[in-house]
Amino acid sequence: MHRGLRSALLLAFLTVPAVSRAQKASSSPDEAAVRQVVTTYLHGLKFNDVPSLEKAFWPDAKLFFVGTGGHLGQLSQAEWYKGFATSAGKEEEGDLKIVSVEVTRDIANVKVVEEYPTSRYTDYIALIRFDGAWRIVNKIYTAEKKPKK
Repeated sequence: MHRGLRSALLLAFLTVPAVSRAQKASSSPDEAAVRQVVTTYLHGLKFNDVPSLEKAFWPDAKLFFVGTGGHLGQLSQAEWYKGFATSAGKEEEGDLKIVSVEVTRDIANVKVVEEYPTSRYTDYIALIRFDGAWRIVNKIYTAEKKPKK
């Protein structure tokens, strides 16, 4: 057997178990539970559904962003939920997706990208597992306007 081919086959054989282990690790029960909480959050955004947001977020969670003029903006849950009142139940046009999930014991970080017709939001969401359940305790986000077509 050609030496290069033998090396390639050996490398392929050795990496298959590593890939399988990585796939198993990424589909852990904790990751699935974190994804479920974030999916509930995304449902709340997509359908202006405050009860879904309340289910996903710890009541004292804060939302941080850089506002116009470069100042640090902050919203409480109550302030944020007021913004959904006029559109309650209305489906938003856009594609909302989980980009990455990282879980370490009882904490997790999730990156979410929300593509709307005129803007893109990127969220970094922190979750903690306590009392047997995962909840979002912090959200930082940035928004950018898309160029008009």
